[in-house]
Amino acid sequence: MVYHWPPVLETFLQTLMDGLAVGSLYALIALGYTMVYGILKFINFAHSDVFVLGAWLSYSIAVSGGLSADPATPITPWVWWAAGVSVGVAVLMQLYDRVVFDRLPIGARERLPAPGMGTTFTIVSVWGWIAIGLVLLARGIGEGSLPQSTARTVSGGVILIAAMAACGLVGFSLERAAYKPLRKAPRLNVLITAIGVSLLLQNAGQLDWMFGTRPQGMPTLLPDLTLATFGGDNGASPVKLQLIDVVGAGTAVVLMILLDILVFRTKLGRAMRAVSFNDRNASLMGIPVDQVISFTFVLGAVLAAAAGFLFGQKYSGLNQTAAPIWVLLGLKAFVAAVVGGIGNIRGAMLGGLLIGSAEMFAKRYQSPAIADIYVFVILILVLLFKPTGLLGTRLQEKV
Repeated sequence: MVYHWPPVLETFLQTLMDGLAVGSLYALIALGYTMVYGILKFINFAHSDVFVLGAWLSYSIAVSGGLSADPATPITPWVWWAAGVSVGVAVLMQLYDRVVFDRLPIGARERLPAPGMGTTFTIVSVWGWIAIGLVLLARGIGEGSLPQSTARTVSGGVILIAAMAACGLVGFSLERAAYKPLRKAPRLNVLITAIGVSLLLQNAGQLDWMFGTRPQGMPTLLPDLTLATFGGDNGASPVKLQLIDVVGAGTAVVLMILLDILVFRTKLGRAMRAVSFNDRNASLMGIPVDQVISFTFVLGAVLAAAAGFLFGQKYSGLNQTAAPIWVLLGLKAFVAAVVGGIGNIRGAMLGGLLIGSAEMFAKRYQSPAIADIYVFVILILVLLFKPTGLLGTRLQEKV
């Protein structure tokens, strides 16, 4: 159905829908920022690079499944080597934890690492093989007998789950390897480590055996459908409601609701809030602090992967992992988290939609060259007049 509205209103509605679509992506990334900050009270600057990883992994899995214009490519050999080595290391560490450590002299036990690494390596190994299985499943669907359009849609869902699983594994590994050893260190040390991890992911992604330095085009996996058209009279461009925009906004809203239920309506959420308040007291109460923190990192990485997949579907061009556009996009998502009230789930959603809308309206009615200025002006104003963010609350400590 075609609705006839004034051209000025058509332009406004199209800009608003574009702003909400982009803001939904910012909100998904901001949710990951705010989850980690809410628990550990530090900014994980590597979070935006996990988002980039999710976009590139989605592309790589799609290419491997033959869903792009190029011929299907097999899984790179180093993935199989890494998966095989992870199994061997997991077996050796389990033997060390369960057999070797207890038989060592007491003096040797004091100098060697304590048991417990076997469980971590086992989780990483099993998790990695599950991700590889999802990649093979996506490839099987793409090469199957289903119609091309149906195969792309079904494979897209599997690719999304595979990218989320892989990024979740990366988030878990980074937390255990880089952040857990610094749990009691000054926050500046953790911040520097986060910046270092960010640079590591950016530069590792440019290696030839990873994603390389050439921009690539993300294959279209979701149907390119226009759900509704508004206006279009007098030669004006019609307002189009695209399926990808509805999926992006709907995904952000659904995940926000699920996270809100998780944090405020479940036993795990109570544990997360207890760790956020005081991790030492939480451990004395029997809460597994390490597991809660690892789960938070995994959850944030999964959200970033979902945003990366949706970004690749809306904007098909993927720049190299260290491109400035990725850095700026991650910075805007961080601004969205701060504006909404970092540590507040609903605030992350509100901040993402506000920043995305401000950016799109500035591009439409002012100039794309100065759109980013409006984003950071909003940040400055919020920090000046409400430093805790729009939905943030100031914590009062009793002396």
